[in-house]
Amino acid sequence: MQLYRRMLGLPGVRTLMTLMFFARIPLAAASMVLTLQVAVGLGRGYGQAGLVGAASTIGVAIGAPVMGMVVDRYGLRPMVLFATVCETAFWLTARYMSYPVLLGAAFLGGLLSLPTMSIARQAIAAMVPDDLRRTAFSMDSISVELSFMVGPSVAVVLATNVSPAAATTALGIASFVVGMAIAIFNPRVRAEHEQDERGRIPRREWLTPRLIGVMAVGGGAVFVLAGTDVTVVAALRGQGQLDWAWALVVIICTASALGGLVHGAVHRSLPQVWLMVLLGALTIPVGLLLDPWWLMALALVPASAMCAPTIAATGEEVTRLSPVSMRGEATGLQSSAMTLGASMGAPVVGFVVDHSSPGWGFVVGGAGGLLIGIGAMVLSSRSARRVPVA
Repeated sequence: MQLYRRMLGLPGVRTLMTLMFFARIPLAAASMVLTLQVAVGLGRGYGQAGLVGAASTIGVAIGAPVMGMVVDRYGLRPMVLFATVCETAFWLTARYMSYPVLLGAAFLGGLLSLPTMSIARQAIAAMVPDDLRRTAFSMDSISVELSFMVGPSVAVVLATNVSPAAATTALGIASFVVGMAIAIFNPRVRAEHEQDERGRIPRREWLTPRLIGVMAVGGGAVFVLAGTDVTVVAALRGQGQLDWAWALVVIICTASALGGLVHGAVHRSLPQVWLMVLLGALTIPVGLLLDPWWLMALALVPASAMCAPTIAATGEEVTRLSPVSMRGEATGLQSSAMTLGASMGAPVVGFVVDHSSPGWGFVVGGAGGLLIGIGAMVLSSRSARRVPVA
């Protein structure tokens, strides 16, 4: 734990970690709120709710690198203020939109949303020295997991006990508060010795096969996680044990957090691609251990322990391989890759589960992650090791 004490003792880092935990709760709740607003508030089907969610996801995937480019050129605060106003306006007006209007607005809302994920990564890279970045990115990945445990739960409570419209309004208020807090705190996205590095570099010079492979691994990890979520729900529902979903989620999230803590506490850890390979490989055999629920939960512990380390290693590698002057765009592309991984994992694995059994969902999700890890190894081997432009 000495590395964590050193890292949290750095100026501004403790505040950054606390702020980003709360800042990502609205992001975590967004998908659930949209689903409930369409399915319950507007009385539409879950397929139509899925289309709205997909539109928002596509917008986020496109918008993240664009917002990163704005940060690279104009600084963090102008982007944060602009995105906060746009995101707040979307959520405060969503309750009044008809379905066709909401479908289009969800894309624009995602496109112009506050990229809290990439903001955190840029700030960590600027505020934390190289020897403590693994520890910082590990804590950040644990923070993300906690945010995604809190956000959807709060959204469900608000929507079911008050109304979906109230949930959209609350999300708008929360988005405004956290956006203003980030703008006021205004964390550094460049270290002091990096301040003079402002020139743009052609994308072909820094977006190498190696870096693309790193981002693909990040997307692959989220592909496996999204597929696992769908398969777990299907397996528990089929066994009549859905009431135990909360306990299973607590177990696997705890395993992921512990894996992240260990990853951040050691001076040297496994390479990112090997963490990805282990995540995929350890997911596959879970399909043989579905009943009872606690056996499935225990079977998921080894794979879950690889989740936070894989995500943390992705952020660390993107920071190391991307030029300082292009860090905003690079972290935005990383966010896009992870968003696309999530948007592909759930429907692909869900299709397999619908046409076979939950056991095959774990096989396909794990195999997908395994193939992505192997592909990243191939891309890395084709790209000579290079020192990023500082």
